[in-house]
Amino acid sequence: MTKKAAEQFVVTGATVMRTPSTPARDNLYVSEGLLEAGPFDDTTEVVEVRGAYAVPLMVDSAVARRPPTQRHAYDLIPGNPATFALVRRGVAESQIRHMLVVHPADLAAVYVSGHLEACDGRPTRPAGVDLADPLVRETWVGTWVDPARGLEQHLMPDGRYAETRNGRADAYTGRYWVRDSRITYLDDSGFWAFGELLDDTLHHAGFVMNRR
Repeated sequence: MTKKAAEQFVVTGATVMRTPSTPARDNLYVSEGLLEAGPFDDTTEVVEVRGAYAVPLMVDSAVARRPPTQRHAYDLIPGNPATFALVRRGVAESQIRHMLVVHPADLAAVYVSGHLEACDGRPTRPAGVDLADPLVRETWVGTWVDPARGLEQHLMPDGRYAETRNGRADAYTGRYWVRDSRITYLDDSGFWAFGELLDDTLHHAGFVMNRR
């Protein structure tokens, strides 16, 4: 893949998981951050990822917080935000719903609202640059806790994070990036993971966190 971002592009060659349980051999058309019905004209940028899987970025705990009429907001269908990962391996429904973790070698790309967040397993911008905006920093930086599961996630203003699990400090550490209501993590141990901030609650890999 090339490390490019365009307002309008089409993803070809992937198996598209329209929902966590609905695969389709199809193209994904993206325009101004949204999925479109397509097709576009011949001048549109083509992102070819033959053999990859396009999977929605979602966590069941966040889906359950939405009203029933909004629970299809994560599906890869026209009208929804172009927020998905392109993974160079098969991805099980349970992984999509609960805990999508991807090794950098398997990650072709991550898009959030049509913006390229990662390409070929590498971030597209330095950690911390998102947090220069005071409003973004106020929204995200701090300690997020899930007492029921013994988790404290410390999101720091330099774009680093550290997790305390069941009293063990620095159980996981790494970098993070934010855009809109989404957070993308790259752990120092070598995996990408994802989360969503919904109604002041941070959902990630089955954890439901509130700011302390």
